[in-house]
Amino acid sequence: MAGQFQSSGRAGKGWRSRRYQPLSDINVTPFVDVMLVLLIVFMVTAPLLTVGVPVDLPKAKAQTLSDPDEPLVVSVNAKGLLYVQDTEVEIGKLVPRLIAITENKPDTRIFVRGDRSIDYGRVMEVMATVNAAGFTRVALIAELPSGTAPADAAGETSEDSESR
Repeated sequence: MAGQFQSSGRAGKGWRSRRYQPLSDINVTPFVDVMLVLLIVFMVTAPLLTVGVPVDLPKAKAQTLSDPDEPLVVSVNAKGLLYVQDTEVEIGKLVPRLIAITENKPDTRIFVRGDRSIDYGRVMEVMATVNAAGFTRVALIAELPSGTAPADAAGETSEDSESR
């Protein structure tokens, strides 16, 4: 119930002497129910927000890059296949696809993810193709070594200086 009845302290008045006073305790059960549903929703959707191409990234120690815009990810898997986000693309169709996605904005950040076992030349070929298309903010993504704190090591290494 949401309320309590208390006696006013006078005897002999009967039921009319009781006054209705609201319950001052907060019912947190609906709040907990909503929070648990939201927790489940976020736990289910969080893995879906990552890039879906499985790539075994190399480990590197560097400062993390903080960019508020969502970057565009180009991945090269262990077989040498090229992906833009989750879609497989041939190297010849990479530039038109990037221009269409970025709406011809050459300052868009593009991350290149290369599998650890892939030939370095293939990753450089992809980076050179992206850079030749006019995109100047191209960076490699690497995995943090185990046991290092995110504050002192990074997962990305910028290749802007090599492309100039």
